[in-house]
Amino acid sequence: MASTERPWHEAFPAPKSTAASVSRQQVLQWFREGKKPGKDFVLVDLRRVDHEGGTIRGSINLPAQSLYPSLSTLYTLFEGAGVHSVVWYCGSSRGRGTRAGGWFADYLAEKQNTSLKSLVLEGGIKGWVGAGPEYVEWMDGYVEDVWRGVEEGK
Repeated sequence: MASTERPWHEAFPAPKSTAASVSRQQVLQWFREGKKPGKDFVLVDLRRVDHEGGTIRGSINLPAQSLYPSLSTLYTLFEGAGVHSVVWYCGSSRGRGTRAGGWFADYLAEKQNTSLKSLVLEGGIKGWVGAGPEYVEWMDGYVEDVWRGVEEGK
């Protein structure tokens, strides 16, 4: 019997906006310039059960499935902290990452806030890990075995 369960995101409105993307090279440059995650920018890892193998240093984990109802609180926290960029990512940043980025971009437009940016990390965490050791060194909890296929370009 086929599953008739709807995808989790259908419980929420589709994003109207498309968040801009940010390259992993740019995020790496922020780290190298001494910019601090949580102060200068926020990295949001949207993975839930696949949050294994590590995360980009300084990321907060907010599973995409619980994100939408928290947008106003996140906005208040990020704006109050003076953050300029929120970078959303998941495994590949093609599903959860783009959806979350769009939702937050919608919220920013609603608030007419042009000083805070909603960005999606190109390639997600798989792209980050697959880019090699100079990226992996900026991860917390990195487990090589989890990423072996990604590193080999598979």
